[in-house]
Amino acid sequence: MQPYFFPHIGYFQLLECSNIFVILDDVQHIQRGWVNRNRILINQEPHWLTYSVQKASRDLFINQRYYVEDPSERAKIMCNIASAYRKAPHFIEIYPFLLAIMNFGSSNVSEFNTNLIRCLAGFLEIECQILLSSELDKDNSLKGEDRIIDINRCLGSSHYVNPIGGIPLYDKQHFAECGLELSFLQPENIHYPQLKKPFVPFLSIIDVLMFNGISGTSKLLTKYHLIKHEDSKDG
Repeated sequence: MQPYFFPHIGYFQLLECSNIFVILDDVQHIQRGWVNRNRILINQEPHWLTYSVQKASRDLFINQRYYVEDPSERAKIMCNIASAYRKAPHFIEIYPFLLAIMNFGSSNVSEFNTNLIRCLAGFLEIECQILLSSELDKDNSLKGEDRIIDINRCLGSSHYVNPIGGIPLYDKQHFAECGLELSFLQPENIHYPQLKKPFVPFLSIIDVLMFNGISGTSKLLTKYHLIKHEDSKDG
């Protein structure tokens, strides 16, 4: 998975179910994606929380891009989080931890987001080794599922798990021929009390933490199913 900015709970469910999690840091940075932004709850509506990336060639990889080096940028992000969640039940518990993450010393997008993901995984006591794809001895000429299979080969893995949205991208037979079991993570219908009704789903892990705390979020991490490719086609 690419190193997303405060990703949704499904991202951490992948970490929870994995022994090894590989961050794809040596792929092209996609503008208006999830690498430098995510959504939080403001006035019961989803709003983008964005960390601006310095202008550069679109051909550069994520690990070659940098966030804007302006202290006011990070301060604005934390101000928006505080404004959105000051009345949330776990604000006092969670906000200082998020502040520490945002004060990370590097502005490199990959380094910043990888630290963010590792910190949150540790905070939630997820026991998973997190590696960078750029550090693996793999064939960098490969693309698509061949690249994924080669990463698994480097790690000696026997089972690859992808988010449910990846079903159309991968050929089960190809993975099987390479000695890999292929599964997809299907989150359950996660629902929890927010400040007001109705519930707004698919927000950043920030929202989950603010309303559930560490223990409540840890329980939600197990709310998923691993399904096979053919099972998903059957609904």
